[in-house]
Amino acid sequence: MAGLVFFGKLGKFTWRMCAAVLAAQSIAVFFGALVARGIAVADSSGAATAYLLVGSGLAVLCVVAAAAMRSAVGVTLGWLIQVATFAATAVVPLMGLVGVIFATLWVLCLVQGHRIDELQRAHAQDSAPPSA
Repeated sequence: MAGLVFFGKLGKFTWRMCAAVLAAQSIAVFFGALVARGIAVADSSGAATAYLLVGSGLAVLCVVAAAAMRSAVGVTLGWLIQVATFAATAVVPLMGLVGVIFATLWVLCLVQGHRIDELQRAHAQDSAPPSA
């Protein structure tokens, strides 16, 4: 799959789409942190605060990665967030569904975004005025 990268700078359209996915994912991850806290409180587990803090930290990391998408490390952070979302399944099993949805969107944005960036680049070259 062309465009499926793990490190490096992305095209303008690609990084914008990936940043939008991460921004939306931050909301879902934060709600997952609230659910994890609620489950821990209901079970009288002492980890309620830890679940909330770790989940909130992951949500903030989603926003930081979205802001870093212009740089070369943004993609790597995005992949790490996808893995961490799947890891949250250990605490809240339905986070697996959230992980599948957002990982699918992530891969789709990387692949299709690369394709659109290439098409835009080709169109810009075709419409450039000939040099005299």
